[in-house]
Amino acid sequence: MSNVPGILPVAVSVSGTEAEIIRDVSQPLHQARGWMKFYGIMLIISGIPSALALVGIIPIWQGVLLMQAASSLETSGNTGQKFAFLSAQNNLKTFFVMNGVLMLVGMVVALLGACLVIVLQLTLGISLLSIFNSSRSY
Repeated sequence: MSNVPGILPVAVSVSGTEAEIIRDVSQPLHQARGWMKFYGIMLIISGIPSALALVGIIPIWQGVLLMQAASSLETSGNTGQKFAFLSAQNNLKTFFVMNGVLMLVGMVVALLGACLVIVLQLTLGISLLSIFNSSRSY
């Protein structure tokens, strides 16, 4: 099988009815491919400044995935190639799994940060409040 999105392997042929079904099924995503390209480009651009910290690799990778998906959707929408449609779906699946994992990691970090703030306020905050209250004279 070919690894290039949107390119059929040499030995694969597409029947007329299968191509029509694939074109029909890929139509909504085919219509949104411009937005996918736009968002992909914006992710790549936003990841470039932070790529030196290795954190920028993630948005660049996500942008490339969206660009590849949009390209494959263009091919499948125009020609009805099954392989191109499946390639686009695979790229979109990877994009959304990556976003889900990042969201879970962000939620865990936020929860740990909130716990740390609460613990610091309970241990240091009470003593700081007592210092500030005792230094005020009314």
